[in-house]
Amino acid sequence: MSSAVIKNDAAPGSLHLLLVDEQWLSAHLSDSNVVVIDTRPANDYWQGHLPGARHLDVGLFAHHDTSPTGLKALVSQYEWIFSLLGITREQRVVFYENRSDSRAARGAWLLEYLGHPAVSLLDGGIAALQQTELTTQAPIYAPTHFKAIPVPQAVIGHAEILTRQDDTHLQILDTRRAAEYFGEEIRANRAGAIPGASHRDYVDNIDALGRFKPASELRAAFYDLGLQPDREVAVYCGGGVRAAHTYFALKLAGFSAPRNYTGSWGEWGNREDLPLEHPTRAAAPYKEAVST
Repeated sequence: MSSAVIKNDAAPGSLHLLLVDEQWLSAHLSDSNVVVIDTRPANDYWQGHLPGARHLDVGLFAHHDTSPTGLKALVSQYEWIFSLLGITREQRVVFYENRSDSRAARGAWLLEYLGHPAVSLLDGGIAALQQTELTTQAPIYAPTHFKAIPVPQAVIGHAEILTRQDDTHLQILDTRRAAEYFGEEIRANRAGAIPGASHRDYVDNIDALGRFKPASELRAAFYDLGLQPDREVAVYCGGGVRAAHTYFALKLAGFSAPRNYTGSWGEWGNREDLPLEHPTRAAAPYKEAVST
């Protein structure tokens, strides 16, 4: 049994094949119903990618507006992008980058939010490959008409967070660097955090080999923050990318209702009408993770 299957079996059914490994990939690279998407910058892609891999640089697009109009624009843009990438509902789509990191998670979350039923991440990315050779040859494929069926529970907007500030069923988790959470690193008009947010840097989801940590370890870490697995968790960062990584880490840990606040601090921190708090290290001494 592969390590990816062991991790996925630690949590309930919808996680089947969320993480795949080189063994699974090698057996399915020639399968027409499996599409592999490289989410690294273009220069990295052209220096060598998995055979047949299509390219999507998720870092090129930002969506900080979580009003109904803003989310509609996000869905429309990625409906078009996934059409250009030739995605059909019959295919399993595997996202990857150099390791199990936030760019691949963002791509996977976007496709899941748009209602695609079969989304996977290559655990450990290409750094974990031992036998698969990379190529510089671009694949040939035809565009499709990808039709989005958005999943409301995969996302949350600023208005819902604001109206549910006193709702104990909604938990808030900040996945930025500690310096951002404590307001020392300012990346918006305002510094601070969403009131009531717990903090855990998304890089703490990744082990020394660049893979997702085991489900039991992730679960223990989230429990230590006081998070309850049967309650919703609104996850945010700067723009919904790092949050997407923790969205999947929560799923692996058995949390039933993670939701990506895709507008994140790029929206919340730039709006004067939204409340914030200023956590202090003295009151909450977090150990800051080392980001890459």
